[in-house]
Amino acid sequence: MSDSPVLALLKDLISRRSITPEDAGCQQLLISRLEKLGFECEVMVFEDTTNLWARRGMEKPLFCFAGHTDVVPTGPEKNWTYPPFEPTVSDGLLFGRGAADMKSGIAAFMIALEQFIAKHQDHNGSIALLITSDEEGPFINGTTRVIDTLEARNEKIDYCIVGEPSSTEHVGDTIKNGRRGSLTADLTINGIQGHVAYPHLVENPIHSCVGALTELSQIQWDEGNEYFPPTSFQITNFNSGTGASNVVPGEAQIQCNFRYSTELTAEQIVNRVVSILEKHALKYQIEWTYNGSPFITRPGSLTNAVSEAILSVTGLTTELSTSGGTSDARFIAPTGAQVVEVGPGNKTIHKVNECVKIADLEELVHIYRITLEKLLAC
Repeated sequence: MSDSPVLALLKDLISRRSITPEDAGCQQLLISRLEKLGFECEVMVFEDTTNLWARRGMEKPLFCFAGHTDVVPTGPEKNWTYPPFEPTVSDGLLFGRGAADMKSGIAAFMIALEQFIAKHQDHNGSIALLITSDEEGPFINGTTRVIDTLEARNEKIDYCIVGEPSSTEHVGDTIKNGRRGSLTADLTINGIQGHVAYPHLVENPIHSCVGALTELSQIQWDEGNEYFPPTSFQITNFNSGTGASNVVPGEAQIQCNFRYSTELTAEQIVNRVVSILEKHALKYQIEWTYNGSPFITRPGSLTNAVSEAILSVTGLTTELSTSGGTSDARFIAPTGAQVVEVGPGNKTIHKVNECVKIADLEELVHIYRITLEKLLAC
């Protein structure tokens, strides 16, 4: 029995060893199919990253599918049941690195487009694909650079589906209509190193920072809102000491992360943290990394179209959610686009033996195609 079109394409994509920021020919494979559908394909290379912007039509509204061809490293391949870049079907599942995150989304985009355009050659508006090979890595030369280019020429996306694995138990049961902001602090507390037997000659940075860290961990930063849970603060790394039991260290290095709602700005968080460090009279240096601002796509034409498509295909009433980590949607939403993430199950993403349910692939194709029909069919 031959593979379905979406399964065949997904196998081809998985077999390409596209560990971030490598694309390994995935985008050229898509281009060869998109050009046959009448898309104008523009390859944008920034530093080590290959990006694809493909567009069909010039009218409004502009509907975009967005995703990434890069995958995370496999870890020790000996721990995999099947070689991670040799797509293998077993018990109704397709195994391989990128099977869920997110080459399945890209394969489903492509087949949905082929089916939609075959029936609606003269559809309303325009359709685009924004594909990058730098989502799992530093994310500085991928979608954000493409969006900068589009903004510079006033090319605006109206609707966008990012094919990230959003589902939990069944495809379509959850879609992401927003994400929390992410802000990381790398904090160094300075002290004076010396012998533990002479405490009057040392200044222990571990002791010094306990009060400030306790206060930071106990603050209720906000109460969240109807779309977001309250802002959270977590210490993710704490490093200090010389390895000797009789030496007070000279510094402590702490890394912490905030996941914050639209009730706060990054600037407000920074100012409050600094005020607490100053209150505790710490000698410190701090560096901030802004990983993305919070965004929300409120219920409207895009969420309605996707929800109705999911209901018609699966019989499920989908849940709108802002949980989970960041995605490239954070670069697209600030342009004014309505953005949601709709994709397969996320239970095995980044894990050994990553896999996707083959039955979910077909349902995902139908969900994407019906969404297109609801928004762009004549």
